[in-house]
Amino acid sequence: MLSKQKTIEALDVIGEMFPEAHCELHHHNPFELAIAVILSAQCTDALVNKVTPHLFQKYHHPEDYLAVPIEELQNDIRSIGLYRNKAKHIRKLCQQLIEDYDGELPSNHAELLKLAGIGRKTANVIVSVAFGEPAIAVDTHVERVSKRLGICRWKDSVLEVEKTLMRIVPKDKWSETHHRLIFFGRYHCKAQRPECPECPLLHLCREGKKRMNKNVRDVSVEK
Repeated sequence: MLSKQKTIEALDVIGEMFPEAHCELHHHNPFELAIAVILSAQCTDALVNKVTPHLFQKYHHPEDYLAVPIEELQNDIRSIGLYRNKAKHIRKLCQQLIEDYDGELPSNHAELLKLAGIGRKTANVIVSVAFGEPAIAVDTHVERVSKRLGICRWKDSVLEVEKTLMRIVPKDKWSETHHRLIFFGRYHCKAQRPECPECPLLHLCREGKKRMNKNVRDVSVEK
């Protein structure tokens, strides 16, 4: 496990690599962000961003999503995985917003968790990006990077990863750290082909060292 000092060092390097890291889901307001984040479950942001321009041009308010048959909404998001379930979540969320929140997306984390399709990670993204509240949302990239570097244990749950990062990172750095870890995992420490040989964190990374040692052994065997 990395010490707190080494973890901060690693996060500083990641910050230097991706100083402009940000939410890549296109949206114009908190409601659109909520819809986009629901759509992004088990799906890339890039694919969601191909669907939402038409979607957000057609649907502006919660009432709009309820004014059409669910089959029409499903068709509008058909290119996204799990589109049937996501359409159900979107319609139920819109119904909840109208009935319980005067049609406005709540900014409170606990209230967000009451909404259809909104889990802890999704709520963290919304409060951070839409409302400027410090939060660390642990997606697959954040979890993978945290475990590969040794910031967390391999067996840690998503919630444990989140709590570890919150304990180590100053609260005013939570949101930017979340985005930077995502960018690092999405564009550098990728799931299938991490760029270990060129990584400035190789000297700290337990997973990177194992991969590099394995590569050296494989080359030796081939010779």
